[in-house]
Amino acid sequence: MSYVAPVKEMMFVLNELAALNEIQKMPGCEDATPETVEAVLNECAKFTGEVLAPLNWTGDREGAKWSEGHVKTASGFKEAFKGYTDAGWQGLAHPQEYGGQGLPKAVATACMEMNNASNLSFALCPMLTDGAIEALIVAGTEEQKQTYIPPLISGQWTGTMNLTEPQAGSDLAAVRTKAVPQEDGTYRVFGQKIYITYGEHDMAENIIHLVLARTPTAPEGVKGISLFIVPKVMINKDGSLGKRNDVYCASIEHKMGIHASPTAVLLYGDGKGEVGDGAIGYLVGQENRGLEYMFIMMNAARFGVGMQGIGVAARAYQKAVHYANDRVQSRPVDGSAAQAVSIIHHPDVKRMLMSMRSQVEASRALAVVAGAASDAAHFHSDEAVRKQNMAFYEFMVPLVKGWSTELSVDVASTGVQIHGGMGFIEETGAAQYYRDAKILAIYEGTTAIQANDLVGRKTARDGGATAKAIAAQIEATEQALAKRDSVNAKAVLKRLTAARLAFLEVVDFVVANLRSDPNAVFAGSVPYLKLAGITMGGWQMARALLAAEDAIAAGSTDAFYKTKVATARFFADHQLSQVGGLKDSVVEGAEGTISVSAIGAVARCFRQGAERRSCFCSIGAVARCFRQGAERRSCFCSIGAVARCFQQGAERRSCFCSIGAATRCFRLRAATPLQKSQRRSDFLGHLR
Repeated sequence: MSYVAPVKEMMFVLNELAALNEIQKMPGCEDATPETVEAVLNECAKFTGEVLAPLNWTGDREGAKWSEGHVKTASGFKEAFKGYTDAGWQGLAHPQEYGGQGLPKAVATACMEMNNASNLSFALCPMLTDGAIEALIVAGTEEQKQTYIPPLISGQWTGTMNLTEPQAGSDLAAVRTKAVPQEDGTYRVFGQKIYITYGEHDMAENIIHLVLARTPTAPEGVKGISLFIVPKVMINKDGSLGKRNDVYCASIEHKMGIHASPTAVLLYGDGKGEVGDGAIGYLVGQENRGLEYMFIMMNAARFGVGMQGIGVAARAYQKAVHYANDRVQSRPVDGSAAQAVSIIHHPDVKRMLMSMRSQVEASRALAVVAGAASDAAHFHSDEAVRKQNMAFYEFMVPLVKGWSTELSVDVASTGVQIHGGMGFIEETGAAQYYRDAKILAIYEGTTAIQANDLVGRKTARDGGATAKAIAAQIEATEQALAKRDSVNAKAVLKRLTAARLAFLEVVDFVVANLRSDPNAVFAGSVPYLKLAGITMGGWQMARALLAAEDAIAAGSTDAFYKTKVATARFFADHQLSQVGGLKDSVVEGAEGTISVSAIGAVARCFRQGAERRSCFCSIGAVARCFRQGAERRSCFCSIGAVARCFQQGAERRSCFCSIGAATRCFRLRAATPLQKSQRRSDFLGHLR
């Protein structure tokens, strides 16, 4: 089954939830008419369905191949990339002055979903290039912009972000790649970067690496990191390509998923180029402000990864629906048919499919609305409106990234479940989405890092003001629901109101306790992120219900609107209903998390060597002893004696074989005091 982009659903979200008509009124967005946008989405759907989607499974099977520093992408990828860039898709949302189309981010968001749904491994390359372009637009010099951005948009070159090192994963303060200044104003870069997506490939003639590194005089920590442009191939003054720079792909990773996306280990300054020792780099902005600039690219990438999650989830849902319609198995439980029916008729399969569908639609709506807020933050004529929308967008980014990627794993897993045993077979294709989805909750900042950002920068920093302003918007939607007489509107109102109140309670908890008890707050950061994501997604589904009911009331007989109402109701009943429990886990659940010091004790026991490992078995024995009643507790002191026996050296270890007998002795329940006494004598005899 190939991929069919849900263009009608996307246009509904753009028109009814993202207010496309208002975006079109903003300076620079005049071309984004509903007719133009629908035409763009239809063309994107055609390209992704006909060109990218057929390469998804074959690319997963074949993967990218490394040889002697070079990477060959899977069959068809190079040609697909040329078609992608020749059609202008790389520049869809980038400024026209550099060769882009200049369309709003909200529109590009829908196209991003199609790219990722059709072929995640392929879509990673354009996504990283988008981030490089955005970083250069904000932080690059005019010369750097003119040199690098047009070829990145045209597809001649692609871009990467180089953060991670073997000792520096999420903790970028540990970055050790060095950049030594030269007399001509350039820098020589030395170091190793890992997990670099499309760090080497054959789809473009050059790769522009944006690299985090330290200058010799840089302070320690994140305040000493600078950002550098390091091209794979040097660029001559006339724009032609020159010598090979001293950056080398040492290998690519063998991964659980996204097999067709090459994940490179890059060596800088290893003497394998044509420019002498050290890769030649160019400073972006000012020294020691690299992380600030890289955050531009990281935020773009985080939003993009969220779209990857939505795309993979949407593709998994489509495949599951197709299979459920075709797979005939068992008679219906209500006896409505005498013969076996397709499994889509069975109640639990319906539940699973609606769970998949409702989460995809909620996360899609949230992302497109966030994209529209980004457009208003950049293009609206009123400064106050721009500021308000930027705060809204920045609050949503960790939710789009964190919540959408976590649910993509759940949705893809449910897709495998619907396929039954066939889902566990690779040739069916359902497992690929599950494998691909897992990395999305890890790279570009794990879910916990997104949650920490939500807690610290997005909630506590302004005292919860942005969160409460969003809650006020949700309350306005509740007021609109309260005016409706429909059963579905009332049901959604009940769930949404409860979710909003729970959200506000968590916001107050975070603000009140972050300084005095940070461990308690951050212990609940991921549940808070999930709570916020579900609440915001439920809000958008409630707005969708209102729009769909309006269409029905206006006389529409299109089944699309009835399905939208049913999906919104399902999300409220099955997803929004979880928010109360998540709230309790945040506000009341910290003690059970931060008090578990025994885990560290067991880990230390194993780290300190073989002579201490004997105590591990005793831990379980002690636990069983206390569970089995007071008459067994007399063995507690003896367990300590056994442990000491092991700690005191080899001459005492001869008792090892006796321990099993001693343990069995105490596990056997003595029927009489005499038998108990005899068993205990046996134990002491073993120790002698």
